[in-house]
Amino acid sequence: MDDLEKAILICFDESGGVDSVLKSQAIAFIQQIKETPSICSICMEKLCFSKLVQVQFWCLQCLDEVLQIKYSSMSPEEKSFIRKSVFSMACYETVNGDGNNHVRVLDGPAFVKNKLAQVFVTLIYFEYPLIWPSVFIDFLPNLSKGTVVIDMFCRVLTALDDEIISFDYPRSGEEVVVSGRIKDAMRAQCVPQIVGAWYDIVSMYKNTDTELCASVLDSMRGYVLWIDIGLIANDTFTRLLFELMLVDGLLDQLRASAAGVVLAVVSKRMDPKPKLALLQNLQISRVFGLVADDTDLEFMSSLASLLTGYASEVLECFKHLTTEDGKELSLDLLNGVLPSVFHVMQNCEVDSAFSIVQFLSCYVGTMKSHSTLTETQLLHLGKILEVIRSLIQFDPMYRNNLDILDKIGREEEDRMVEFRKDIFVLLRNIGRVAPDVTHMFIRNSLDRAVSSSEDRNTEEVEAALSLFYALGESLNDDALRTGNGVLGELVPMLLSTRFPCHSNRLVALVYLETITRYMKFVQENSQYILMVMGAFLDERGIHHPNVNVSRRASYLFMRCVKLLKAKLVPYIETILQSLQDTVAQFTRLNNSSKPSSGAEDGSHIYEAIGLLIGMENVSPEKQLEYLSSLLTPLCQQVEVVLSNAKSEEFLSYVGSIQQIIIAINAISKGFSERLVTASRPAVGLMFKQTLDILLQVLVVFPKVEPVRCKVTSFIHRMVDTLGVSVFPYLPKALEQLLPESEPRELVGFLVLLNQLICKFNIGVHGILEEVYPVIAGRAFNILPRTDVLSGSGGGCTEEIRELQDLQRTFFTFLHVIAMHDLSSVFLSPKSRGYLDLMMQLLLYTCCNHKDILIKKACVQIIVRLIKDWCTGSYDKEKVPGFQSFIIEAFATNCCLLSVLDKSFEFRDANTLVLFGELVLAQKVMYETFGNDFIVHFVSKGLSNVHCPQDLAEEYYKKLQENDVKELKSFYQSLIEKLRLQQNGSLVFR
Repeated sequence: MDDLEKAILICFDESGGVDSVLKSQAIAFIQQIKETPSICSICMEKLCFSKLVQVQFWCLQCLDEVLQIKYSSMSPEEKSFIRKSVFSMACYETVNGDGNNHVRVLDGPAFVKNKLAQVFVTLIYFEYPLIWPSVFIDFLPNLSKGTVVIDMFCRVLTALDDEIISFDYPRSGEEVVVSGRIKDAMRAQCVPQIVGAWYDIVSMYKNTDTELCASVLDSMRGYVLWIDIGLIANDTFTRLLFELMLVDGLLDQLRASAAGVVLAVVSKRMDPKPKLALLQNLQISRVFGLVADDTDLEFMSSLASLLTGYASEVLECFKHLTTEDGKELSLDLLNGVLPSVFHVMQNCEVDSAFSIVQFLSCYVGTMKSHSTLTETQLLHLGKILEVIRSLIQFDPMYRNNLDILDKIGREEEDRMVEFRKDIFVLLRNIGRVAPDVTHMFIRNSLDRAVSSSEDRNTEEVEAALSLFYALGESLNDDALRTGNGVLGELVPMLLSTRFPCHSNRLVALVYLETITRYMKFVQENSQYILMVMGAFLDERGIHHPNVNVSRRASYLFMRCVKLLKAKLVPYIETILQSLQDTVAQFTRLNNSSKPSSGAEDGSHIYEAIGLLIGMENVSPEKQLEYLSSLLTPLCQQVEVVLSNAKSEEFLSYVGSIQQIIIAINAISKGFSERLVTASRPAVGLMFKQTLDILLQVLVVFPKVEPVRCKVTSFIHRMVDTLGVSVFPYLPKALEQLLPESEPRELVGFLVLLNQLICKFNIGVHGILEEVYPVIAGRAFNILPRTDVLSGSGGGCTEEIRELQDLQRTFFTFLHVIAMHDLSSVFLSPKSRGYLDLMMQLLLYTCCNHKDILIKKACVQIIVRLIKDWCTGSYDKEKVPGFQSFIIEAFATNCCLLSVLDKSFEFRDANTLVLFGELVLAQKVMYETFGNDFIVHFVSKGLSNVHCPQDLAEEYYKKLQENDVKELKSFYQSLIEKLRLQQNGSLVFR
């Protein structure tokens, strides 16, 4: 063993026993050898005499690299030496012809032979057919040497397809050209001989060396796609291929390979007419009997791919043929193969490249044009429905994972949800083409599920219920209400059924979702209401042992209550009694600083109760009784916590407090403002008392943000529920909620004020006069004066995002004030000190902010202030200096210079809307300020940007007219002309 061999062994060592320094030295050494001019000779010598497979592999790898990089600079002699040597090795001959080789590469392992094939193909890439035209013709006689050379020939053909010919991999332009050149030369020179060799080899070795035959067939597949199809699709060759598939005693790998070749024949791209003739001549029916055999998984998978591929190609012929004869023959072939296709779809692994759903959807699509369907077509649709049912069933191996919903279960459920989307589209299409067949199939599926007595049928039950649910998605409201046909039988059957596997999470969930889906039927058929209530209130729903099911049931029950409402009044007592334990469990005091997981979900049960007892159909006495029985214990729990506010355990009840507030909030959603303020004020009084108690929570928990958020949410609710009667409680509430300076808290406060303004308009003037100065002081202190917090991306920190949120909400707040006749708040003695800051911020934002919607809002605010504060006379100014600010700063900078900037993109829809607001602003300024505006805007604004005099005069003329649309069109044209005139080079601001 010389130094090179030692170095190669060290480099290939994966045991970890070699010193890293030594390994680095070895890598450097062999890299140095690679650079020597005689490297090809060194490699050939090692390949002749070294028995070390690592050395053989390295030498072949090195040869391939040298050819790839240096081929164009090699001498003809060196190229000839490499060509002859590689060919000799591939043909199991001595390299130098003297017979003294101690080693032959073809005696080595598969990975070495594959690397030799790669080198051989690299030579073909550069030399065939111009330099080495006889490569294939020379190789073929050597196949008589036996299996070793035949195996190598297969490896060369496979490598040639993978590395150069096949378009399954991305190819460069040069590679596409080379691929075409090689294929053209092979077609003209040697393809028939190669096909003949394939046939002879398989015929000769099919009973003695099945693995070799499988290799030959596997190497054929890629070539069938581009050689003359008649060389394969003839009686002789196809008889051999089908014989290989049909003989039971053969190795299943060989049978699978034969199926792969036939699939390649079937997939050959051709015009539809000759393609149909080819498909007919194959007589594929010969293999139909194999689909039910209990044979090897690999062969069955290949057979499944063949049958589905064949059916898909026949369907394509049907779609593209125009003659009746062609279409009829296509349908005959399709009808023949479909039963086998349906069987393999349900029972075998189908090639992932074949889309079952796409194929079935295309087939169903062919029936849409038929007014009546044949018995065969109806039978096939029934089989497709069976395929759908089998495809949507979960694998029982995931049953426990799906039930406890661990990571594996969650992934499997997500996968199935995504997979089912297209499946259910197919189901709905079948439902439109053959509604009776679809309804009967779903009925039979549910019958089977109902009669199922063993837990092992969990997946089948879930699939049947999912099908029924999916059917409901395709029915309109009238169909759901009337429940014609099988619906009238299926819904009652569903409601009365208790499946043995109902404890399973997936079955319980889809059961409840399906009941909810068909609730409109129950709405029209009140006799089933008690059955619905039973399904939701017993262990099938809210009392299900799985907490995820229970919470989902609460939400779905709330939706049902919304729909059925008045029809549930007779059952309120029963419902409340059934929910007593659930209600108590949700708000039970426990020393936790966090609400229990799913607290918001659990609150749906309170919302459902609120909807039930909040109806005017409930008598006033009963309504007060029900509401009191709910609110009194909840408020008492809050008071208990508040009374122990100084104890050490106090903070541990924060989670419980939150859940109680969530529950009260949810209950209140069922009560309308009219009911609590006009028709039944006693109910309103109860909510006021509750609000009073919850406001105490803010006093005791001033710094606990989650609690503040929940109380704020309840105040929002009470504003909508109590109307103006909430006013006495607002000063205390706002005093406690007015935050110090945290952006997130200030945002929440502004949202509440926005709600108050939108609901009560000028009624909140007094409140705003008090709180606006405080808010303005804090907002202007937090928000930057000039740096615009705009744009998005991964670089935004949480702090930046909070400031952006505050900025958006603050501008909305200013906009709401201005648009609700409250702009006088900005001029009150306490607020006046912030007026200049506000105007400068609005101006800067109008001109510079990246968010177009914020810019638009700021323009609208300024326009409204012009209308509110300006008379057009400097002598009678309501706000001294405001008119000058508008004419000199706003008009020029915002309405002209910011629009001239090339970042103002007219092709953007939102920007066009903003532009319309700016044009409207100019119209308002002209109508308000008259010549003062015109003189400044034209003489100083337009003239400074070199606007031609005739365009300036045209602008003035358009401004005087009443057609704002025409003014907008002209002004856009003017801006675009000024941009061209400036050649886009000026920065205007």
